[in-house]
Amino acid sequence: MGRRARHKPLPSGEFTADIVDLAHDGRGVARRDGKVVFIHGALPGERVRYRLSRISRAADEGAVSAVELASPDRVEPLCAHFGVCGGCALQHLAPRAQIAFKQKQLLDALLRIGGVAPEVVAAPITGPVWGYRRRARLGVKQVPKKGGVLVGFREREAPLLAAIDSCVVLDDRVGQKLRALAQLFDRLSIAAEIPQVEVACADHAALVIRVMRAPSATDVEALSAFAAEQDFDLYLQTGSRAQIEPLGAVRPLHYSPDGGAAELEFGPMDFVQINTGVSQQMVRQALAWLAPQPGTAVLELFAGLGNFTLPLAALGAKVTAVEGEAALVAKGRQNLQRNGYDVNFVQADLFVPDAQAAWLREPFDQVLLDPPRTGAREVLPLVAMKRPQRIVYISCHPATLARDATELVKMHGYRLSRAGVLDMFPHTAHVESMALFERP
Repeated sequence: MGRRARHKPLPSGEFTADIVDLAHDGRGVARRDGKVVFIHGALPGERVRYRLSRISRAADEGAVSAVELASPDRVEPLCAHFGVCGGCALQHLAPRAQIAFKQKQLLDALLRIGGVAPEVVAAPITGPVWGYRRRARLGVKQVPKKGGVLVGFREREAPLLAAIDSCVVLDDRVGQKLRALAQLFDRLSIAAEIPQVEVACADHAALVIRVMRAPSATDVEALSAFAAEQDFDLYLQTGSRAQIEPLGAVRPLHYSPDGGAAELEFGPMDFVQINTGVSQQMVRQALAWLAPQPGTAVLELFAGLGNFTLPLAALGAKVTAVEGEAALVAKGRQNLQRNGYDVNFVQADLFVPDAQAAWLREPFDQVLLDPPRTGAREVLPLVAMKRPQRIVYISCHPATLARDATELVKMHGYRLSRAGVLDMFPHTAHVESMALFERP
């Protein structure tokens, strides 16, 4: 029988540190005896007292116990659960300073990983910083020691759910009802068999409740009464993401991708950008950077259900939209047809692209990419082969954008003419950005 690994005991007591930087995840960076220490709740320029929570050869970790010298950028967090709930990392940093931090993360990644820098740093796209989140996945857990059912996000450094009553970054229609939702679940016979809830807000709020066992008739009655009282549409998810059934009458969800009159319809489990105001500005900026004219041939990759496709078609562009998920392709086609546009909406695996695919046979003047966190590395050679004059790249991870920018600039001869951040997730360390590549 093998020996159990022994963990070195943590030094007790408090330590003092001067904070020199912010790490990519929003923790303060200090040095103690020549060793890096990452400190939750600390900001650059501060002197803090902290306690260690973990030690290793590479770096130590800790959390602030007191601030001796505060940064001028420090603010009082609005949420009473900040520091316990892991949903936000930067509520103690003023919003303007959060933007500066994210812009630095983007530019540092482009230079350090990609060896490139934009000719112009675009002004950041910002929006409301509270109640902005229209999509979320909430954990649910029955914990008698904490008063019953909990609904919310994980604790900062633990797999446990945080005991929270509300969330100030969620759409208020749901964020201010977490306690009521928890009390509802606590009354159900299946209280211990509800692991999560998906939130989708648009014209109204829709909740998809994951259930491991079918609710009783009494449960359904309680759920239906709650839905009517709160003006929620409820769905039950019994298996995969596709296995959802409405609980009573439900209404379609709609949103405008660019703030105009044309709207997209989506389901409560479909991917949509979580921040309405920032997403609409993002779409308008992408179109302004591409500046397509009527008849311009635009290739849109990772098209989803038409977030950029519809505004591009409305400008008269000839759009070929490519998406990997069959259900989103079907909804994308329906959305464009519903709005009176005929777009070539294609399903294709962009992570194993086929160079002989029919959608690649036509010439393209411009390309718009909106890949997931892993980036667009696999399809970039095919994009570059088409020699589009302009490429707009929407990124949700600076490191993969930097990697892909290297290929476009150093292997395919593009200029990185501009780049800037999109503050899609205020109070978190998540960095979204947009970059424009142009042929000389």
